[in-house]
Amino acid sequence: MCRPADCLLVPHCSPFVRFTILPVVPLFRWSFVSSPVDIPGPKAFIPLVGLVGGIGSGKSTIARGLAQRIPVAILDADRSGHETLRQPEVKVALRQAFGDSIFDPSQEVQRSQLAVLVFGSDERARQNRQTLEQIVHPVIRADIRRQLQEARDRGQVQAVLLDAPILLESGWKELCDAVVFIDTPLARRQQWTAAGRGWTPEELTRREASQWSIARKRSESDFIVDNSGDVDRAVAQLEKYVRDLVSTGSSAPSDLSPAHSNHPEGT
Repeated sequence: MCRPADCLLVPHCSPFVRFTILPVVPLFRWSFVSSPVDIPGPKAFIPLVGLVGGIGSGKSTIARGLAQRIPVAILDADRSGHETLRQPEVKVALRQAFGDSIFDPSQEVQRSQLAVLVFGSDERARQNRQTLEQIVHPVIRADIRRQLQEARDRGQVQAVLLDAPILLESGWKELCDAVVFIDTPLARRQQWTAAGRGWTPEELTRREASQWSIARKRSESDFIVDNSGDVDRAVAQLEKYVRDLVSTGSSAPSDLSPAHSNHPEGT
């Protein structure tokens, strides 16, 4: 399941405040759940597959499930979001933008306080999101590139998964060879976010208002995984798609037809 950080990095493209470029430091941690294997040939195609969906759709769970079946590396943007907020240079920029109220007594960013400022559909919240994005997104984007290149140079995985809740909104689709939409019914997402995060259905709606609509995310994806039933079945769908993607040796092959969901979002 996704962690709560998915809503602290919700992107909007238009600039609001300009900041000094921050130095890039490693953020992502690799996840090798299955044993690495040698991929034949120094230039084997190792695709970057982006996972998108609504909040609480099970992207992280499905990614980990795939890593138990085939050797893949997982880039966890949620975790990187947390670590980004701990960087000294980022803290300075956040303090300049939002003041001292978002920091706790130990001078760490309180994500809950930051969330109050950036969630919502009103103009002030939108401006605050733009400010936050300009501070954190360049750091994360550069690190995605670095970690992807590192994985491809090692050649020990068949694919790299990018688990990023705001992948499409932030323009990171251009980094991916394919984008997969995890199609999970709204009722299930409400249940999972209530159990895992203590959110009400209204809170889920409020947070998703800062992201692209479910329909838009689905339409921008190359393949759709139906996660309305057993999670293992969803993992199997993703596994087949990734294996086919690797075997074709190219981005989002046209002969791989998307698996259309049997249920509309919200049912």
